[in-house]
Amino acid sequence: MPGAHQFTTASASAHPSMGQAMGMVFQIAGSSSKIMIDAQRLAVLGLDTDRCTAMAGQVGSQVKMRVGQSWLVASVRAMTLDQNGQSIVADIDFLGEGDEQPQTGHIHRFRRGVTRYPTPGTEIFPVSSSDMQQIYAADDRPNVEIGTVYPTDDTRAALYVDSMLGKHFALLGSTGTGKSTSAALILHRICDLSPQGHIVMIDPHGEYGAAFSDNGAVFDVTNLALPYWLMNFEEHCEVFVTSDGSERTVDCDILAKCLLAARTKNRLAESIGRLTVDSPIPYLLSDLTNILQNEMGKLDKGSGALPYMRLKTKIDEIKADPRYSFMFSGMLVADTMQAFLAKIFRLPSNGKPISIIDVSAMPSDITSTVVSVLSRLVFDYAIWARDEPQRPILLVCEEAHRYIPNSTAGGGQAVRKILERIAKEGRKYGVSLGLITQRPSDLAEGVLSQCGTIISMRLNNDRDQAFVKAAMPEGARGFLDSIPALRNREAIICGEGVAVPIRVALDNLEEHRRPASGDPSFTTLWRQAGDEDAILNRTITRWRNQGR
Repeated sequence: MPGAHQFTTASASAHPSMGQAMGMVFQIAGSSSKIMIDAQRLAVLGLDTDRCTAMAGQVGSQVKMRVGQSWLVASVRAMTLDQNGQSIVADIDFLGEGDEQPQTGHIHRFRRGVTRYPTPGTEIFPVSSSDMQQIYAADDRPNVEIGTVYPTDDTRAALYVDSMLGKHFALLGSTGTGKSTSAALILHRICDLSPQGHIVMIDPHGEYGAAFSDNGAVFDVTNLALPYWLMNFEEHCEVFVTSDGSERTVDCDILAKCLLAARTKNRLAESIGRLTVDSPIPYLLSDLTNILQNEMGKLDKGSGALPYMRLKTKIDEIKADPRYSFMFSGMLVADTMQAFLAKIFRLPSNGKPISIIDVSAMPSDITSTVVSVLSRLVFDYAIWARDEPQRPILLVCEEAHRYIPNSTAGGGQAVRKILERIAKEGRKYGVSLGLITQRPSDLAEGVLSQCGTIISMRLNNDRDQAFVKAAMPEGARGFLDSIPALRNREAIICGEGVAVPIRVALDNLEEHRRPASGDPSFTTLWRQAGDEDAILNRTITRWRNQGR
């Protein structure tokens, strides 16, 4: 293996302002290759006043090499000290190439991908801050700036909104890494760019309402008013059918027949040629229970009275339970479909492009059905509005692993099916999916790979890290190795939404725009006392009234 002294005199072909070479290409193998760096030269570079030059050659930094009239840029992924102790062998991943500025020798007009590879012996140079600004400079596509590219102080990181939303995106990170604040930051930036947008966000913890009080509409059990008749047949079965196995099949068949009869009673049904059990036609719950009662009394029924009693009892129970009134109130039988869609999809936006759907106070057994209905309405609207002027919709799903789990056991199959379908087909109809989760390994297989842009914050679990690496493109492997070492509010971003994979220190969000997800200070709060009786009284009142 050649010694380190061969590198230091071989820089005559470089532009004078670039200084000495720091090493050379040692081995070429497609996207991943090896370089050899002079350890002494690396130590000298560490004293440079330019922060990027000072970090050149370290894991996660960038280096460049000349091929013809272009500069190739690569990211350092791993480093090993040579046996002689004077040189370092590093694995690199190629990012792209740019032209050389004649006056300075710096990179300009950078583009992703490599058209011509270097040969072994090609000299390696450090990438400067000026180079970094050219590499990561946003082009003229619509974009939002969300932070600063590591390791620079002033190179801004941009997300290309159309590319990111057109192919879906995922935001991943362990608890406490700043995931919720980062999600709010990205959505705020998009709302600022597109004040007439259409965004629906599922908020399972009630933390985003405060963040979007100025530029969004917040809906919870007090004002959502989701009509039960908007459910399709599968969602009706999840709510009303309580049995399992063969009994469930019988109950579902009975519910299908009676539900269709109840929908047929509405005058709207007369104007519809082919009414199905899935048609969003209003019906009265009392009509459904009366039809069940009448069917139960007929002598020609094929089964006993028990399936009818099970269904009728469950429907009566839900009607009488005030926790379900946001969905099953007798006041929701009118045909309010147009007003409901206009409200939830922000049509028109009126400067408030995002709907926050707070499902935290909803009964846990119906939450997945509510998310299923809202997600399906987004998708169905996009399908049936194809002949109209297009209004793309972004559906953001927080705690996505709850609704698209990798296990098919248990309930919530309707929401899993519709979200998987949006992931696979949504972009054809102008529906974008944003998944936010702390457990990517618990997501259904294949859903993460449908996301064209992946924003990964620190992940502490080995399984989660492996899952994300499998979903990310090969050229980002060097960045992925640093996922466990990311600081809070740092992220690795790769895919369609960025020109090249980047590590970003995310911007601080204004206090009034942050979600209510901060960790409590135990030591501070445990020094406070007083007014406990009033606190308990108010809490118990809300508890008993279920938040109403």
